[in-house]
Amino acid sequence: MSFYGIAGLFISSYLWCTISWNGFPGKNRRVFLRFLTKDIQSSRIEVKEGIYARPVLYMDIRGQGAIPLTRTDENFTPREMEQKAAELAYFLHVPIEVF
Repeated sequence: MSFYGIAGLFISSYLWCTISWNGFPGKNRRVFLRFLTKDIQSSRIEVKEGIYARPVLYMDIRGQGAIPLTRTDENFTPREMEQKAAELAYFLHVPIEVF
């Protein structure tokens, strides 16, 4: 029982630190990804079904899968998302896929 108590103490201290740091520690709370532009296959719009249906913009990278480009708190209309995807595809010279 003492093992579970100690494990619970460590987990709770980790959770309290995460809450007090507001999710991710440090001043720079950004994740930077680097890849070659020739590895970009397409820009993709996917509509998430459910109660709050919303479009999500992805960029397909060869060998790494799809990377989401829109934040979860952004609420774009399908027309705005289509315009953003078209601008990105035109800039990168890649096709647009819609799912």
